[in-house]
Amino acid sequence: MAELTISSDEIRGALERYVSSYKPELSREEVGTVTEAGDGIAHVEGLPSTMASELLEFENGTLGVALNLDIRDIGVVILGDYSGIEEGQRVKRTGRVLSVPVGDAFLGRVVNAVGEPVDGLGEIAHEGYRELELQAPSVVSRKSVHEPLHTGIKAIDSMTPIGRGQRQLIIGDRQTGKTTIALDTIINQRQNWETGDPKKQVRCIYVAVGQKASTIAAVKATLEEHGAMEYTTIVAAPASDPAGFKYIAPYAGSAIGQHWMYNGKHVLIVFDDLTKQAEAYRAISLLLRRPPGREAYPGDVFYLHSRLLERCAKLSDELGGGSLTGLPIVETKAGDVSAYIPTNVISITDGQIFLQTDLFNQGVRPAINVGISVSRVGGAAQQ
Repeated sequence: MAELTISSDEIRGALERYVSSYKPELSREEVGTVTEAGDGIAHVEGLPSTMASELLEFENGTLGVALNLDIRDIGVVILGDYSGIEEGQRVKRTGRVLSVPVGDAFLGRVVNAVGEPVDGLGEIAHEGYRELELQAPSVVSRKSVHEPLHTGIKAIDSMTPIGRGQRQLIIGDRQTGKTTIALDTIINQRQNWETGDPKKQVRCIYVAVGQKASTIAAVKATLEEHGAMEYTTIVAAPASDPAGFKYIAPYAGSAIGQHWMYNGKHVLIVFDDLTKQAEAYRAISLLLRRPPGREAYPGDVFYLHSRLLERCAKLSDELGGGSLTGLPIVETKAGDVSAYIPTNVISITDGQIFLQTDLFNQGVRPAINVGISVSRVGGAAQQ
C-alpha cells in the first residue's frame, strides 16, 4: 500500500491561489420584521430610514408602500395578495418610491393601479417611469384655460363649457348618467384624433375605482365599439381589489397623463369615482389607527383629492403648452351635495355638472340641473 504524503508547500500554494482570486462583495441592506399583518395592512419594525411612500419588499416578493412613519413602527399598505404575509417575516427597503411605467404604448390598453397590463395582450413597452406623488405644476408653469374641450353634448358645451386644463366635476346620485357623460366626452374626441394634428388630438384616460369587473368590461366594449380605445387607456381598480389599489389608482392614471402633458400633448382624464377612492382611503387610515374625523374620514381627506386634481392644468408655452383636463365623478346620496366629500371636491374643481334623479326619471337626458351646474371658466372655453 502506497504511503500517503502531504506536502505543506502544495497546501500553502492552493490557499494562496484561493485567497488571491477571492473578491469580497459587500452590500448594505436594511431589514425589518413584520409585527402585525392583516386586511391589506402590515406593521413593520426595524426600518428607521424608510422614506415616505417608499416601496418595501416582503419575503415572498410582494411589494408595499410605507404610509405611516412612526419612530419604531411603520404602517405599510400591501400592494397585492396579502394572505401570505405573516408576523415574523423579513421586510427590506428598495430605495424606490412608488412609480408607474408611462408611454404611448399604453394607448388602447387596460392596466391595474401599478401600471401592469390586465387585458391579456402581453407586456407594454414603456418609455420610462413617473412617480405617483409628483408635485402639481406651479403658478408660473401654468397658463389660463382658453381652448375648448367639446363633449359633444349641447347642454354642456353651451351652458357649462369645459376648457382644456379645467377640472369639471360630474356629481349626482347613482344611475343618473354620470359615467355616460364621461364616456360620451371620450368618444367625441375621435374626430380630433383622426385629424392627426397633435394640437387637436386628445389622449384619454379612464380610471375605474371600486366598480364591478363586468362594468369595466362593458365600458371597454363601448369604447371599442365606437373606435375610441385607440386613444384611450383604462386604469382599473375593481371592487375585488384591495383598498390600497383603489387608493393609488387615480394617482397612477394622472401620472400616465402627466407624462403626455409635459410632452406638449392634450389629455383628458376621468376619475370614476372619487367617492370610492375616499372610502378606500378611510378604510386604510382606520386600519393604520389614524384618528378619524367627520364621517370617520381622516383629517387629510381634503388633501387626498386636492393634490390629485391640482395636477390638471394648462401648461405655459415655454413648457410645451400641453394640458390635462380632469372630469372627476362623485356620487351623492339622496341628492345631498352638502355632504363631506361632495363639498370638498366642489371647492377644489372649476365647476360642476349636477345630475338630478327627478329629471332623469322624467326622461330628460342628460339630467342636468342648470340651476346648480356651473363652469367657472365660462366663455374663455368657448369658440
